[in-house]
Amino acid sequence: MRAGRELSLQEARWLAIEAQGLAAPRPTARIERRHLRALIGQIGTIQLDAVNVLQRTQFVVLFSRLGGYDVGRLHDMTGPGGELFEYWGHAASLMPAPTQPLFRWRMQDHASSAAWQARHQSDDSYISAVLEEVDNRGPLAASGLSDPRRRQGEWWDRRSAGRQALEWLFGTGQLAAWRSGTFERVYDLPHRVIPASILGAPTPTREAAQRQLLLIAARANGVATSGDLADYFRIRPGEARIRVAELVEAGELIPVAVEGWPQAAYCLPNARPRRPTRSQGTILSPFDSLIWARERASRLFGFDYRIEVYVPETQRRFGYYVLPLLLGDRLVARLDLKADRKTSTLRVPGAHIEPGADPDAVVTAAVAELDSLRAWLGLGDVTVGNRGDLANTLRRAMLASRRREA
Repeated sequence: MRAGRELSLQEARWLAIEAQGLAAPRPTARIERRHLRALIGQIGTIQLDAVNVLQRTQFVVLFSRLGGYDVGRLHDMTGPGGELFEYWGHAASLMPAPTQPLFRWRMQDHASSAAWQARHQSDDSYISAVLEEVDNRGPLAASGLSDPRRRQGEWWDRRSAGRQALEWLFGTGQLAAWRSGTFERVYDLPHRVIPASILGAPTPTREAAQRQLLLIAARANGVATSGDLADYFRIRPGEARIRVAELVEAGELIPVAVEGWPQAAYCLPNARPRRPTRSQGTILSPFDSLIWARERASRLFGFDYRIEVYVPETQRRFGYYVLPLLLGDRLVARLDLKADRKTSTLRVPGAHIEPGADPDAVVTAAVAELDSLRAWLGLGDVTVGNRGDLANTLRRAMLASRRREA
């Protein structure tokens, strides 16, 4: 793509959707580790989150792109010697292990955090004792510490001193971590978790590491403003602007204009907008990297998306755990979903259609995608509630689909 080219908003959506691995039909072959490896390498990072009302986000992100797969394959790629490592990418994230050196500047920043040191400087001996215990005993969760020093209070202030010490050591790179089957973070010394070839790799300068992370972000975004690129791996916007300018000067990023965007945008030189070929609808996790930035989702799709898990029930507009439905190059519906494992039912308490979307096409896509999701989750049925302007039509279509199957 040439510098200065003007992209239509539709072309920008095409670039974003393809960059995120959502443009082509899902594979028909059985999903193996190689599929997961290629996809995670393409998007660069997968955000982690503890909410499990449907399925944890890291697993849903892969389902959206690949369809049904064994979640154990992803879990097997983490932990000691794994292909993926956990660190602070875009929030808590899984990333390809070879990118670990690109985050060492962040570990150094964490170690020199004046705010943390002012709060915890009296705890140095305790932190050292926690590190020594992990060294001596091997992998440990906060709950397994001999002296966890639990705290009382509200849930947001109840993390034990032991958990805070482990998090400090993890943030500074003195410990590495992965998740247990119950999503508890398990900590160990880096040389017992991360392959020696990666730990022994040279540490790039802060500037070089940030440039490389911004290039990964550019590949994963398709087309993006400097702010979009900065947000992908949470680089400070001021630093990101300097690094982006350096990448443009080196010819590694191309500045373009996008219809309706007041800010300059950037893409890789080889970027080419192509219409998505996926015809099926695709459910997206609330923490999916296509939509995790509210302002970008609005700019790309005209879609104002707020995750309402943390909103008081009386103030929610669409529901507790609402997943957008992507169809073609538009976000066409919002589905409030819950996996009721006791009754083996995928529940849809609410369903809302977006303005301008074709109801017939949306319902057809939603029925097929909900059934695929149900099957992947190992549930027996789908039930649709009454909330939302799409609910009644979706319920009738789902019942008709069930009758045809019977």
